[in-house]
Amino acid sequence: MGELGGEFAKGFLRCGYPVVPVLRGMSLEQTAGEVPAPVLVVVTVAESDLHAVLAGLPENWRDRVALVQNELTPADWQRHGLDEVTVAVVWFEKKPDRPLTDILFTPIHGSRAMPLIEALGKLGVETRLLTGEDELIFELARKSLYILTLNITALEVDASAGQIWRRHRKLARLVAMEVMQVLELRFARSLPKEALIDAMSEGIDDFPDRPARGRRARQRLERIVGEAMSAGLKVPTLERIARQVQSAPS
Repeated sequence: MGELGGEFAKGFLRCGYPVVPVLRGMSLEQTAGEVPAPVLVVVTVAESDLHAVLAGLPENWRDRVALVQNELTPADWQRHGLDEVTVAVVWFEKKPDRPLTDILFTPIHGSRAMPLIEALGKLGVETRLLTGEDELIFELARKSLYILTLNITALEVDASAGQIWRRHRKLARLVAMEVMQVLELRFARSLPKEALIDAMSEGIDDFPDRPARGRRARQRLERIVGEAMSAGLKVPTLERIARQVQSAPS
């Protein structure tokens, strides 16, 4: 299992739940035949692999899904006909050979939230139960804004999250405001921009030493600029950073 999946498995085992790993290359249908009624099916794949996994979910697992991906929106599960999912907006971080780092808290929403809350509690991760869809949208948007703003800004100024917010806040705000134009498309609704920037800054302040440039930063920038261009949005700051990245030596 990956780092994130391994942490969830550890938490469930500490609660006394049996855990059945479904690794890359294993048959979902065969495993669903062996485990027909799990308490939860926790999907911890990368964002780029999410839709293939959701499209191949066995029928008897479809009402038991928990999602933990970054950049997640309701459209991601609704396009697969999944109306009832449990979502954990994960802020904790686990890197190879490093202990788990808990940032802020992990909001959780859905009918099967309690096993997740119980498992993360065993890991020392603070959680918060969300009771409404508006709360879920805000927390999903906050995490997406945090990841995208820091990743993209760090392509121009390679620094920690805290350094970016203290020393390059003007640039980071420009990036954030343009990112939110695309997030409004993804969520199909207006978003409270200043409230989200304030909420994003809480995550930055809680772990200022976090490296801001993730390994998927370039792909995220390319994807969000492509979405903006397709929708006719004006995102000059993102386009300028994209040009710099393209012209930089590989």
